[in-house]
Amino acid sequence: MGASQSHDRPTAPATLGAVSQPPSLPQHCPSARELDDLDLIASGALTPPAFDGAEGPVTLVVPREVAEQAQASGGLELIEPEGTPLARLSVEATYDHDAGVGLQGPVTVLRRNEVGPFRRLHRSPDDVRAAHPDAALVPVTAPLSEADLAIVRQGAAGRPVVLLALAGVGTPEGVSPVGLVRATLAAADELSERGVAADVVVAPLASRGDAEADHALGTAVVAAYASGPVLALPSRLEDDPLPGSVAAAVAHDVPAIDEVGLVVFFTGLSGSGKSTIARALVDVLLEDGSRTVTSLDGDLVRRNLSAGLTFSKADRETNIRRIGWVAAEIARHRGVAICSPIAPFDETRRQVRAMAEEAGAEFLLVHVATPLEECERRDKKGLYAKARAGEIPEFTGISSPYEEPTDAALSLDTTGRTIEDCLAEVLDLLAPYVPSVSSAG
Repeated sequence: MGASQSHDRPTAPATLGAVSQPPSLPQHCPSARELDDLDLIASGALTPPAFDGAEGPVTLVVPREVAEQAQASGGLELIEPEGTPLARLSVEATYDHDAGVGLQGPVTVLRRNEVGPFRRLHRSPDDVRAAHPDAALVPVTAPLSEADLAIVRQGAAGRPVVLLALAGVGTPEGVSPVGLVRATLAAADELSERGVAADVVVAPLASRGDAEADHALGTAVVAAYASGPVLALPSRLEDDPLPGSVAAAVAHDVPAIDEVGLVVFFTGLSGSGKSTIARALVDVLLEDGSRTVTSLDGDLVRRNLSAGLTFSKADRETNIRRIGWVAAEIARHRGVAICSPIAPFDETRRQVRAMAEEAGAEFLLVHVATPLEECERRDKKGLYAKARAGEIPEFTGISSPYEEPTDAALSLDTTGRTIEDCLAEVLDLLAPYVPSVSSAG
């Protein structure tokens, strides 16, 4: 990682109602994982303050056009999702990446992110070591069991305890990052009741998906916070009982399968029957009444959420991402979102899947795989004929490709089949999530 570098802009807390000056550098909002890394850099838990090159664990990847702007300007201003500047990156080097261009260089922190749940617990290592000298530090990546609490109580040997919840993207085991913090707070209360003074601190250590890199970063972050002994807990067995309050926090965070948020995403060519099946599914779920359901039909979204967009490839992808974002927010609150756009591009569909999964929802991709010839035969508006005549540019299946899914939960060819017959297959797919509705019903 690179060396620190100073800039003229002063560090100042965000002020409500303040008028910000136009940025001198291009701005970019990092991914959730990158924002976690930036927060650790800002707190002093990761040193030196910089983003690594291609071989390093702490990386920043941006779209190619952003990288070009950053290189031309000599740097990049990093912002949180609401647009507040958090840091400046001085670009020392770039490298190619599957998702864009990686930027390497030192980071100058402007302010720490002040937005997010339990932000008050995101304390710096200096603050924690000063407040808890010689405390026993316990790294926490999963809800603490009764056996864990016994180990902590014995290992603390009369010392106060700091429970360091490593609540970054992808790190908590069996719960969401927020769920891990709730469960850890409950465990701290349990320890206090058993005579052990316990405090909770959150470090948003995100997973790289690489066990070796995750271990190395975790070791560095834990060492930054430790002022006394580190109590490393063994892997928890599935049948280890949880204290009552911890179990309640986990149950709140991990809904039963028939309560989990759900995105049912139909994709297929124009005229394939996807909207017809989606509408039939919405009707069945509304009649059943056991789950809240929202329809995000392609034409309906175009008239409202995406009014003004064209049918260029870029605008079609924007339309799908908007649908995905809305669907994920519906599912985040444990509703069911039924989507039925054409969604011809695999990468954009995968982005929507990622949005749903990040929201803690299930994503069910249904490919309505009706052949092009049958879709053309059904075309009452003559769209395919116009496309073949060159009157409609970039028409999916004619002058623009349709990338068939390889990750669909269900593939349906509606040729010669009734709506009821096709719907029955979809209901069978949904049976675990909506048990009161079945194809037999």
